[in-house]
Amino acid sequence: MADTWLIVGLGNPGPRYETTRHNIGQMVMDELADRRRESFRAHKANARVVETWLRPGGAKLVLAKPNSFMNVSGGPVSALAKFYGVQPERVIVVHDELDIPFDSIKLKTGGGHGGHNGVRDVAKALGTPEFPRVRVGIGRPVGRQDPADWVLDPFGAKERETLPILVADAADAVETIVDSGLLSAQQRFHAPR
Repeated sequence: MADTWLIVGLGNPGPRYETTRHNIGQMVMDELADRRRESFRAHKANARVVETWLRPGGAKLVLAKPNSFMNVSGGPVSALAKFYGVQPERVIVVHDELDIPFDSIKLKTGGGHGGHNGVRDVAKALGTPEFPRVRVGIGRPVGRQDPADWVLDPFGAKERETLPILVADAADAVETIVDSGLLSAQQRFHAPR
């Protein structure tokens, strides 16, 4: 399965969290599945998956949404990587990022977790931080709101106006990494609009 990519959207399970900032990674998985008219199904690795293709004849994509809570995402990600025979350099993790302004995307491979417990747990479970990341900016709360509460709040009305564009951009970034590599994707998505 040399040309298989595992694409993981981090988030929390259940309807309570579906529309929260912390679940933007899973929103991106929904977008990628919708583009291919596919539906998620249960997988024994404690996740929901879609097995599909970048395009006919292209790379195989395994889109995944762990059923675990964010801070313990590593177990399902590691189990899926083993099941599909995917090395960490082909595991793309899509997650929310407090330190990036809302409506921005940054891409990188490796480095620290920046305080993101889901990314920390995935790096621990994979045995390396060297995996590509699509970091979707949610910005920091204004005032004194605790960031831990902020990420578990739904997007505000103003944010919801541009959220579909942000989710589509993040999905495009995933497809570009698979198709053209990280550097090409960075050149496209790090440029100001």
